[in-house]
Amino acid sequence: MSDGKIMGQGPFTTQFYLKAALAGGICCGATHGGLTPVDVVKTRIQLEPAKYNKGMIAGFRQVIAEEGSGALLTGLGPTAQGYFIQGWFKFGGVEVFKTKIAKNVGEKKAWEYRNGITLLSSACAEFIADIFLCPYEATRIRLVSNPSYASGMVAAATKMKADMGFVPAFYSGFVPILFKQIPYTMAKFAVQQKAAEGIYQSIGSSPAEMGSTGNVCVSLGSGVIAGVAAAIISHPADTLLSKINKAGAGGDGPMFERMGNIARETGFKNLCTTGLGARCVMIGTLTAAQFGVFDIVLAVTGAKKFHFHDPDH
Repeated sequence: MSDGKIMGQGPFTTQFYLKAALAGGICCGATHGGLTPVDVVKTRIQLEPAKYNKGMIAGFRQVIAEEGSGALLTGLGPTAQGYFIQGWFKFGGVEVFKTKIAKNVGEKKAWEYRNGITLLSSACAEFIADIFLCPYEATRIRLVSNPSYASGMVAAATKMKADMGFVPAFYSGFVPILFKQIPYTMAKFAVQQKAAEGIYQSIGSSPAEMGSTGNVCVSLGSGVIAGVAAAIISHPADTLLSKINKAGAGGDGPMFERMGNIARETGFKNLCTTGLGARCVMIGTLTAAQFGVFDIVLAVTGAKKFHFHDPDH
């Protein structure tokens, strides 16, 4: 590893990490932005289940009938910008933490504890990313829940700060977003890694032996599996996050008191299941696309993401 390579890959320099961060920003910003209409309907189902109670397709029809097709793009600005920044730190951070930890513990231990390293790396990267994502997500949910609140992202953010103050406006949902995003990201990267290993093993190949097109296909297939698993795990916190950023939800007390009130009012079953079908479709598609786009953008920049590899084979 004196040449900067780990498990025969690399070297992992600052330039590589910047390429990984850029690819992460593009894959997250583009996919989340592209799925804004699905997210609008999913959020409406979570916030107003009594009204939007006939499923995903009917939810689309209701929103279009009542507000026009343009309503499906509500929150596009904060969604695309917020998730570009989040993807920059998340995907870039995962590559940083994984390679640094693998280098420090040695190749044999890195291979043996690869699942734990991936879980720890994704949790650390997501925590950092969420600090930057939270204000954008709060603004998006406010616009989706109340389209007449402001004319756009900047106007909404300015009004929210004036009405509530900086921290209550933009970080009331920080704890829910951590409970949502950290388990989601840990499951997303760990399950994708495990699923990809299984796919490569089943076809008798490896990332090093397979071409870029084949690796992207593996990323897409394993990404769907990872996305559905991650959506189910993180859904209760996603519902809680959607509700706490709606004006007046949970009362006017401190954040944890509001969260408790919302959880009691909603009920555990509804927290876990309301809007889950729509979210599985959204996150399954989104996660597969993210891993695919990430690989494609990295390839365009001349880089390859780090894969754990058995040093004895």
